[in-house]
Amino acid sequence: MNLDFLNPVQDSVVAHTMLLSKQTLGKNIAIHSQQFGMPALHNVKMAIIAVEEGRRAIDNERTGNDFSEIRKHLYQLYQGNWQLKIVDLGNLTQGATVEDTYFALQKVLTYLLKQKIIPILIGGGQDLLYTNYRAYDVLEQTVNVVAIDNKFNFGSFEEVITSQSYLSHIVMNKPNNLFNFTNIGYQTFFNSQEEKDLIDKLYFDAYRLGEVVQQPEIAEPILRNADIVSVNLNALRFSEAPANNNATPNGFYGEAVCALARYAGISDKVTSFGIYEYNAKEDTKNQTAQLIAQIIWYFIEGVNFRANDYPFGSKKEYKKYLVPIDKETYVFYKSHKSGRWWMEINYKINNKNKRHALIPCTYQDYIKATNQELPDLWYKTLKKIQ
Repeated sequence: MNLDFLNPVQDSVVAHTMLLSKQTLGKNIAIHSQQFGMPALHNVKMAIIAVEEGRRAIDNERTGNDFSEIRKHLYQLYQGNWQLKIVDLGNLTQGATVEDTYFALQKVLTYLLKQKIIPILIGGGQDLLYTNYRAYDVLEQTVNVVAIDNKFNFGSFEEVITSQSYLSHIVMNKPNNLFNFTNIGYQTFFNSQEEKDLIDKLYFDAYRLGEVVQQPEIAEPILRNADIVSVNLNALRFSEAPANNNATPNGFYGEAVCALARYAGISDKVTSFGIYEYNAKEDTKNQTAQLIAQIIWYFIEGVNFRANDYPFGSKKEYKKYLVPIDKETYVFYKSHKSGRWWMEINYKINNKNKRHALIPCTYQDYIKATNQELPDLWYKTLKKIQ
């Protein structure tokens, strides 16, 4: 069984749950333990996995060595009005080589995705995002990846996959299932002009830290259209998350990343979520462990409140808006259930068969169209489809 790669949560962490209130997460999730073994996965919606692999985390030595404090702080949080079943499947330990770890993790993730269970990964190096992406190969679908990170991490395709070069391998390696990549929170001075030009050339999307801080709502449709969402702790300022050797003075505040995690959870499309580059030996008073626990809590909260209005159900659940621009008419939809917006893109395959695609957007995108200006998102999506 593919879950045989996983080891139980430490006994000391499991024992910690014995003293908790019945209303806490630790009392309401099934935990892979030495005493009780692997929990059953029937009707499970989310599965937590910690990955003890940090050998290719550049300048963040010993990341992924200890996740006990994260679990303790997560277990003692009180759950909301949640109905979904959650399990903690324990730890995936280092293989003899990094490739062995990648192999085992891909097998575990593929198994969970096939069972329609959302994996919540805690790492370990950001290079594990590449393995998360590869786990979708067997699903034979295109994949949208969103990385909350202060860098793009293209690196060099010629070098081995590392925390700072994984994106080149996602773009170049076959099978190429990537439809779109979006970075949220990049800081200009950490990325070369060549990388920024490449983002534009590939019709990828990137949002500067300042943009998202000033208008956090612009991230919602981005995360609504994601399959994989990744949080690199270097996206947070050092004062918020010191447990990362690459932490810097500027970045997101903790509450901002929690809000992004909730957006990701609410998305009907997101099927895996990861937090990477946690380095326990650098964690002052377990501050980062507490924040990661809260980020996971907000993601779980979002999943529990999914509106299930994407992709389309009955068209009676949406209000349709027609916007004439020049000689064309553009179509927008608003969900009665959630108030969220989509715009329709018409395109042709081989200049013959007409198709339609719905992409998430904001109310501001609709207003822009009514002012006779098509959103950039429309152009970029059309370029990728054609």
